[in-house]
Amino acid sequence: MIFRQLFDAESSTYTYLIADEKAGQAALIDPVIANTNDYQMLLEQLQLTLVVAMDTHTHADHITALGLLRKKTGCRTMLGEQAVATCMTGHFSDGAIIHVGGLQIKALHTPGHTNDSYSFYVSDGKQPMLLTGDTLLIRGTGRTDFQNGDASQQYHSLFDVLLNYPDETLVYPGHDYRGWTVSTVAEEKAHNPRLQVSDEQAYIKLMANLHLPNPILMDVAVLANQACGNIDD
Repeated sequence: MIFRQLFDAESSTYTYLIADEKAGQAALIDPVIANTNDYQMLLEQLQLTLVVAMDTHTHADHITALGLLRKKTGCRTMLGEQAVATCMTGHFSDGAIIHVGGLQIKALHTPGHTNDSYSFYVSDGKQPMLLTGDTLLIRGTGRTDFQNGDASQQYHSLFDVLLNYPDETLVYPGHDYRGWTVSTVAEEKAHNPRLQVSDEQAYIKLMANLHLPNPILMDVAVLANQACGNIDD
């Protein structure tokens, strides 16, 4: 398996390339439109064909590259079935398996940050990993105060789904604002301050008291991403 973690400095977004080297097939998760040429260059250098591009959710802080990648490569584009975007070539649901060559990417519905939030579980038989989008961050969790966010749902996404994976499972978030790149389920259980709550109600109260400013691009990005990144649609 080929695995690459790519970084967009403007939005502090991580994009992930996952590929079956033998089959020459690849997936991109959470691609940013400004970096489309870089993704294409990397795919060419690694001699990979992009077969699917997916977003973990409808983003509010950057514009997705899904639509442009589909135009340039002919790849499938996918979001969770809860998303309102109608421009996708397919949708995934909880437990769905996305095949990339011989690799299997399992979709996990983990709502709370948004109602269409998903995480992805991948294992090459050696090292299990979770791509957690904005649901579970390194030493943090995604905000729950807009886009049908729900702190109660996020609590259950965290404690009933993601944190039930084995402690050694690697955690790759959708963003990091300090430059941290990877964690583990065990690390987050032990050291993530938002996970040190006594119960669901304590988590809801914690999230309600964050009072965070809206993302700078929110008014533009959400509408654009509902059109696969094409602001003219």
